[in-house]
Amino acid sequence: MTEELNSASVGTAAPPSRVSAMIFTRDRTVEDVLRGCLENLVPTAEFIKGTVEMAVEQLAQRASPRLLFVDVSGSPEPVARINELAQVCEPGTGVIVLGDTNDIRLYRDLRNAGVVEYFFKPLVGSLITQAVNSALTGFVEQPSSRTSKFVFVIGVRGGVGATTLATSAAWHLAEELQRRVLLLDLDLYAGDAALQLDAVPTHALYEALERTERVDDLFLERALIPVSPRLSLLASLEPIDGSVIPSEASVLSLLEKLMSRYRYVFVDIPAGMVHSVPQMLQLPSICLLVSGATLVSARDVMRWRAILGPNTPERKTLHILNRTGSHGSLPDAEFLRVVGEPPDITIPYDRAIGIASKLGMKELEKCASLQRGLAPLYAMIAGEPARGQRSMIDRLLRRT
Repeated sequence: MTEELNSASVGTAAPPSRVSAMIFTRDRTVEDVLRGCLENLVPTAEFIKGTVEMAVEQLAQRASPRLLFVDVSGSPEPVARINELAQVCEPGTGVIVLGDTNDIRLYRDLRNAGVVEYFFKPLVGSLITQAVNSALTGFVEQPSSRTSKFVFVIGVRGGVGATTLATSAAWHLAEELQRRVLLLDLDLYAGDAALQLDAVPTHALYEALERTERVDDLFLERALIPVSPRLSLLASLEPIDGSVIPSEASVLSLLEKLMSRYRYVFVDIPAGMVHSVPQMLQLPSICLLVSGATLVSARDVMRWRAILGPNTPERKTLHILNRTGSHGSLPDAEFLRVVGEPPDITIPYDRAIGIASKLGMKELEKCASLQRGLAPLYAMIAGEPARGQRSMIDRLLRRT
């Protein structure tokens, strides 16, 4: 299943013994979405009303297709069923798994089992089409220099300064580097990005995530909050007794519409929402994992790294260690021992940063220690040569 497919036969009729695609599902809505996605991509597609178990049974007796969709909805052991499927599939078959469980661990287990992709319902047509192209050609399209870059920002726990760093980085790229930037604050009930940017949040983000079909260019023109000529904000502040977490399909749909408008899209993701957006976190992106320097933060860095997974050519996680040297911080050597690897970016504790974060971005940009600490990050995001920041290991060696 894991072998790359040869694209030479794409667009020509497959022999009767091996159809281009087989789809096993009992979900009519899923079938309709897949028919639309496959119509212009594969010459022959066979839809079979059945489960992954039926796929295992049938493929043990007939030739495998070049592309196989199986629905594991309701299966108590989906990974085990996929491993059984691998035993009967011919090499070169691209397997895409569909399901009803939004679980990042399941996603990673299935990818490790060799599937091309796992999608949970409701399906997003554009993502299906991209996965099908990758499976049929064995080629993952690389973003061009004009394609948007996603920067996801996650605090390992509340209060570590993730929003302050997200707004600072977005502001710098827009104001200093003159790039078109959007900051999307997905904390609908307690997000602080608007506060730090001296902007007034609206109800538009909530509406965009609840009713994605309404989001078009005119809607975005009215919904986006202009912070400066090159920096826009999309943020809502809903009643604090609300508890609705947006679906991943709605978030992905919104991001797709934003991609063509901005060079950089920063997404401030509350920690409690991460488990519901596993597909989003696998998009080509830079993920900024922000922690404090306490023992609890060190423990949580390891837990978050396990969830986010290893770096890939398209997706990279950077650990930002914030407020080193503050009261309760571990010594550098002890923090490194607990986490196991040094942070990529280190921001020293500075009381002035805390005060400035309450006063807004115009005060934050005056904090020299913050700007020095973030300089390598700005360079990495913008694709410019980094002006070296001494790593934690460098500092430890200098002391010995």
